[in-house]
Amino acid sequence: MKTYVRQSERKQSIFLFVFLLIAIMALSACGGAAPEEGQSEENPEEAPAEETPAGEESDESFTLTDGMGHEVTVPANPQRIIASYLEDPLVALGFTPVAQWTVGEGSIQHYLQDYLQDVPTIPWDLPFETVIEFDPDLLIIGSESTVGEGKYSQYEKIAPTYVLGDEVNDDWREALRAVGKVLNKEEEAEQILTEYTEVAEEAQQTLQEAIGEESVAAIWLVSKQFYIVSEDLSSGAVLYEDLGLTAPDLVKEVSATGSGNWNPVSLEELANMDVDHLFLVNSDGDEGREMLQEPLWQSIPAVKNDHLYEFDSTTSWLYGGPIANEQIIEHVLTSLVK
Repeated sequence: MKTYVRQSERKQSIFLFVFLLIAIMALSACGGAAPEEGQSEENPEEAPAEETPAGEESDESFTLTDGMGHEVTVPANPQRIIASYLEDPLVALGFTPVAQWTVGEGSIQHYLQDYLQDVPTIPWDLPFETVIEFDPDLLIIGSESTVGEGKYSQYEKIAPTYVLGDEVNDDWREALRAVGKVLNKEEEAEQILTEYTEVAEEAQQTLQEAIGEESVAAIWLVSKQFYIVSEDLSSGAVLYEDLGLTAPDLVKEVSATGSGNWNPVSLEELANMDVDHLFLVNSDGDEGREMLQEPLWQSIPAVKNDHLYEFDSTTSWLYGGPIANEQIIEHVLTSLVK
C-alpha cells in the first residue's frame, strides 16, 4: 500500500505556532502509521507476510513449481489466459480464456460453446506468432509435448507459462486441482469435485436399479474407422469408474494393450462383443451410415435389441473435465433409465 504524505509550504511566522500544535496533536492521536496488511502491530517490520487463503484474490503475484519443474511467477489476477484444451476446468472455475482450442478444419469443443461462443480460436499446437497476437498474461499448458524441443523457453518469453505435465493432465480431477492452484481457486476446485462425486453416486444408484449388471460400451466412428473407449480414460472412466457400469471383455482387452483414450477396433471384433448397451459417437454422420447397415454391425447384441444410443461429435463424449463428464452422466441416464 502506497502512503502519500502532504507537504506544507512554509507559512509566515505568525501561523507557525498553530501549525506545530496541530501536527503534535495529530501525531499523538494516530500513534504512528498503520501497519501494512499482513504485518503485526507490535512489530510490523519483522512480522512475516500472510499467505493469501485459497479462493481469495491476491494483489500480488506468486511463484509455483509446475509439473515439469519450472518455477513460474503467476500474475495475481490474470485477465488474458490461454489454456488450450483445458477450457473445461477453466470455465468450471469461472474464467473465460482469451482464445479457445481448435484442431483440423475448425473443430472445437462444441459442448462448451454456451460459455465460449464469442471466444476466437487458436490452433492446438499454439504457434508462437498466434499466441503473441492474443497478448496473453498467462499460459496454462497440459501436455509436456506441447513445450518440447525448446518451445517452453519461447512461450515463457511471451507470458508466464505453467505446464501441468502428462501425469496430471491425464487425470481430469488432478488437472482441475492444478488449474485451481494456478488461479488461486483451490477451494472452488475441491467444491466442484465434491459436487461431481455426489452427482455420480446418485446416478450410479439409479443405474444399478435400472440395468443392474448389464454391460455397456462406448464406440466412436470417425473416418470410417471404429474406436472403443478405454476402461479408465475419457468417457470410459465416467462409465466404469464413476458410474460403476459393467465393461464387456473387449473393453478390458483393448484397455490392457491400447495406449490411447480411444483405441481402434475392427467391425469383426465389435461383432463378437457381448454387450447389452452401446453408446455410439458418430463423427461421420450420414457418411458413416453405410457401415451401420453392415450385417456384422447389426449382429451386435445391443444393436439387435435396439439398445444403441447415438450421439454426434458435438457432444462431450470425446472430452474430459467436470463439465464434459457431468453432461455424459446426463446422457447415460437419459438413455438407460426409462
